[in-house]
Amino acid sequence: MSRKRSSHPAGTVVVVEFDSKILADNPLGDPHVRKLAVWLPPGYDSGTVRGQASGRGKHYPVLFDLVGFTGSGLAHVNWRPFDENVPERVARLVAERRIGPTIVVFPDCFTSMGGNQYVNSPAIGRYADYLTRELIPYVDREFRTLASREHRGCFGKSSGGYGAIIHAMKYAKYWGAVADHSGDALFDFCYFTDWPRTLNELDRYRKRPRTPGRVDVIRDERDAAEGIDDGRVRRFLDHVFAKEKLSDAEVHALMNLAMAATYDPDPDTPLGFRLPFNLETGELLPARWRRWQKHDPVHLVASSKRNLQSMRGIYIDCGWRDQYHLHYGARLLSKRLTQYGIAHVYEEFDDTHSSIDYRMDVSLPYLYRALKP
Repeated sequence: MSRKRSSHPAGTVVVVEFDSKILADNPLGDPHVRKLAVWLPPGYDSGTVRGQASGRGKHYPVLFDLVGFTGSGLAHVNWRPFDENVPERVARLVAERRIGPTIVVFPDCFTSMGGNQYVNSPAIGRYADYLTRELIPYVDREFRTLASREHRGCFGKSSGGYGAIIHAMKYAKYWGAVADHSGDALFDFCYFTDWPRTLNELDRYRKRPRTPGRVDVIRDERDAAEGIDDGRVRRFLDHVFAKEKLSDAEVHALMNLAMAATYDPDPDTPLGFRLPFNLETGELLPARWRRWQKHDPVHLVASSKRNLQSMRGIYIDCGWRDQYHLHYGARLLSKRLTQYGIAHVYEEFDDTHSSIDYRMDVSLPYLYRALKP
């Protein structure tokens, strides 16, 4: 459904360049100077100089928007046809008095592997530290935020939803409330079932091209049985890095490799990470998969109980037709939270994983109520 452009005050988007010391040595060689967009609500005193956050003028709660895989913060402030971008959506919610004035931050955490999960990885970079140890202090210093966790939250969809719930679990001293839209969870469903087509894509880059006839599986799997690249992953990455347009299969393969670099990094291997399957036979490597499962939110509730209980608000939702089966992970996550007595809101809706920004109309008012002074 299209939405007419609103005439209410739009607020102001400020875009600055941030020179990250934490990302300066990231293993992928990705840029460490990143554009950071910040939305300032209508009524923000533009006469107050940034860098004087303790000066005169009202201070505001702050929300960090964690975008999904293949996205960046600036993508959420771009013009959109037949729809609102995030600043327009927040401005409308403020005008409708469904939320109060709030500062919204749009960090750029894109990587050459398509994105990351907002955690620290020696194979991708220290993106959790980038958010918590650099961007949060910078935003609190440069803008008039209510500079405490009680008034700071984060929200996101997909990988961004994963980032939000993981930060509630592991970095609770920085956040007071989180919203997780269709976030990655129950890895046995959302990742495991997607790996066969990734293996098929990588098979195109094996050292010995396949030919009809007899096959020596033992010989062919010799270099692919321990989750270490036998060369095909490197050749695949070189190929996609040189392309301007990726196929759907290539995007999904890149995503699964990015998850491997996130969940099972190994600096002693050629790529800096291991794979959870035998590249030749497709056999699961149990020791490697256990490394992935240690990062699965459904397995982290017990060890994160104290942090989760300290949250002023936890919101989770998912469409019950999610094509990545994430509704099962969301349900199990909600079940685990309930079993450990952790207050939260869980909702489902009739939709898939795609084009669900309208759910922010539910989550953002929830977050504001949890974080308002």
